[in-house]
Amino acid sequence: MAKNANLRAADKAQNDEFYTQYADIQKEVNAYIEYNPDVFRGKTILLPCDDPEWSNFTKFFAQNFEFFGLKKLISTSYAIESKKYKTDWQPTLFETENPMYNVEKSRIKGKIFTLTHDTNNSGRIDIDDLQWSYLEGDGDFRSAEVTALRDEADIIITNPPFSLFREFMAWVMEGKKQFAVIGNKNSITYKEIFPLIKENKLWIGYTSTSLDILFTVPKEMEKDLITQNQGSAYKIIDGHIFARSASIWFTNIEHGRRHQPLQLMTMAENLKFNKKLKDLTEYQHYDNYNAIEVPFTDAIPSDYDGIMGVPISFLDKYCPEQFEIIDGIGRYSILDNVRTKKEGKYLSMINGQPKFFRIIIRKKQ
Repeated sequence: MAKNANLRAADKAQNDEFYTQYADIQKEVNAYIEYNPDVFRGKTILLPCDDPEWSNFTKFFAQNFEFFGLKKLISTSYAIESKKYKTDWQPTLFETENPMYNVEKSRIKGKIFTLTHDTNNSGRIDIDDLQWSYLEGDGDFRSAEVTALRDEADIIITNPPFSLFREFMAWVMEGKKQFAVIGNKNSITYKEIFPLIKENKLWIGYTSTSLDILFTVPKEMEKDLITQNQGSAYKIIDGHIFARSASIWFTNIEHGRRHQPLQLMTMAENLKFNKKLKDLTEYQHYDNYNAIEVPFTDAIPSDYDGIMGVPISFLDKYCPEQFEIIDGIGRYSILDNVRTKKEGKYLSMINGQPKFFRIIIRKKQ
């Protein structure tokens, strides 16, 4: 079973409770800070689709509030009764010891957590200064209530429901904000996402697409992963079960890796020295598309100025100053957005054999 089997299951069964590890958030965000130390300074960050009492997003940004120079942190949670997995849930002392705690509201209402200043006079602003209240609704990002928070924010950062990724990204783009959002790697091929990549409105984050992300999940979901025998969809570390998925960061926040040009060899040099091309004597052409196949990013030739098809992993190395993205092809062209004349015939096909999805590029002059 494919490594992203759990994501496909989530899309079908609405199993959207995948919690990102602190170290994964830190690694990605630090790349933005390294490129621009003031990227978050004076900004309001919204963490929607979150669960502040369980999530590491809130913990990370609350603990770094002063270091990043944030103006305001807002985090919203989804009501427990609106989730698939419920029996694991217990209100925390942070909630129950607050005078506004309400047993009924606690299950059916979302919550909003905000951080702006030192509320406990400790001399610093951190996670202990979070303030919270119940939302009017269940915390769905599509509600007018959370949309108003989106409009207030400067930057949106989260791991949204996998089953609603297309809709969530449309919601984010509508708000015209900066963002860093985790999604399935296959989302690159969505007709709603790929044009944004081509237009340089969205790109891949610092974290490599070749690395799986491990998520913590509710206990019930751990049992489901084991029961369904999805061995490649989870990993056990020190007795703890993590959901394993081919997920990546999508962002429009700059980081240094994206502006590092690739060092290229000529066609002849690649065919002679690139061990990945040992079975090839020449670069092949697609049957149904006017481009050559470049099966590996490090095999892009320096002396070819025509159109090339490269794998999705190319986006890890994509430098917009060096390359132009033209299209995305598989069974059809994403930018055509239809499957009419070439229905059933892969555009990324060589000698009658279909290839995986390819990104069509050419070098800039």
